[in-house]
Amino acid sequence: MALLPDHAGPAQRLLHAGFLAYCGLVFAFLILPLVVIVPLSFNAEPYFTLSRGMLTLDPAAFSLRWYEDFFGSAVWRSAAVNSLIVATVSTLLATVLGTLAALGLSRPQMPCRQAVTALLISPLIVPLIIAGAGMYFVFARLGLVGTFAGLVLSHTVLGAPFVLITVTATLSKFDTTLVNAAAISGAGPVTILRRVTLPIIAPGVVSGAIFAFGSSLDEIVVTLFIGSGETQTVPRQMWVGLREQLSPTILAVATLLIALSVLLLACVGLLRRLGRGRTPA
Repeated sequence: MALLPDHAGPAQRLLHAGFLAYCGLVFAFLILPLVVIVPLSFNAEPYFTLSRGMLTLDPAAFSLRWYEDFFGSAVWRSAAVNSLIVATVSTLLATVLGTLAALGLSRPQMPCRQAVTALLISPLIVPLIIAGAGMYFVFARLGLVGTFAGLVLSHTVLGAPFVLITVTATLSKFDTTLVNAAAISGAGPVTILRRVTLPIIAPGVVSGAIFAFGSSLDEIVVTLFIGSGETQTVPRQMWVGLREQLSPTILAVATLLIALSVLLLACVGLLRRLGRGRTPA
């Protein structure tokens, strides 16, 4: 109500209150399915519902046993290591490819820019099951199905559009006169890229890399097509656990992934603030 002017009438105040209530309901609809997982991961009993003791806040009803099960299991540890390796390598590749693509597409003389951009971000638009099936048929001919290389390349394809979008957004505010000034001063293309362009667009590059890293950690559909038992990742292990051995350990893993996602989003928010600080007035 504080956003309304003092002269707002009863109808405007009622409409504003209804709007705030609607926003609150939408926010609750989006966030509650995630929030409910957190207390369930501390359930001392092997159930997926809140026990009577948890509802009465009995300390004996809460436990870290499912987190201990996660960190003590060789299967889960192996899946976590595989996820981190695949996410790290694919993020590095996606960051390099996405940044180079954004720099090329930002040039006015680039032909068919809109068509090329649409093609490059299509992995974000096409349903993942279609993308996964397409990658499977291509990678199978190349002998990459069931290998780490195939998994890294598939996650790179899905992560590069995030980098392309964030770097393109950063470049839209880029002052090209800085490049011209550096060129007039005698700096070569590599020097201009390293000492002028990259430092300015760095927040967009890192933001895209964070999105690509989070996307890789959470990816399951394409991983089911390209991965195998030897390349088991955390989402794939969660999928196997839901099908074969339903355990609240999955809830503990989901809570850890939620915490990591919140941390990554906080980093993106911080980088956006830094990016606004670098934008010329």
